[in-house]
Amino acid sequence: MRPRSLLLSLPFVLAASVSAAQSATQPAQDAAAAWLQLADTAQYGPSWDAAAAFFKAAMPRAAWEAALKSVRPGLGAVRSRQLKSAIFTRTLPGAPDGEYVVIQYRTRFEHKADALETITPMRDPDGSWKVSGYFIR
Repeated sequence: MRPRSLLLSLPFVLAASVSAAQSATQPAQDAAAAWLQLADTAQYGPSWDAAAAFFKAAMPRAAWEAALKSVRPGLGAVRSRQLKSAIFTRTLPGAPDGEYVVIQYRTRFEHKADALETITPMRDPDGSWKVSGYFIR
């Protein structure tokens, strides 16, 4: 009888763990969604303005605007975006230690049916989450 009750409680424990992990990453996901709205509506300069200081130090505003202008219009409008994963980490290659959430979306654009967007918010010293990296593959 005991093993059966253990098996029945295991899904509850797993569901609670997933829920706790999601709530820990939710503020970063919210920041990513707001930032993506800027990129989706061709507000490339404002997306740079809203990014983390680390992002801004790595790429000047004009270079960021030029990079997005060379890629995003060719993809067309976003048709759908589904969360694939959101993983909290304290270390990333080439970045200072801190608090990051690596978020991946399966995105369908008007002219690209299957893209993988990776967006990485980081927690700033003031406690807010700001995007520190963005890639489309």
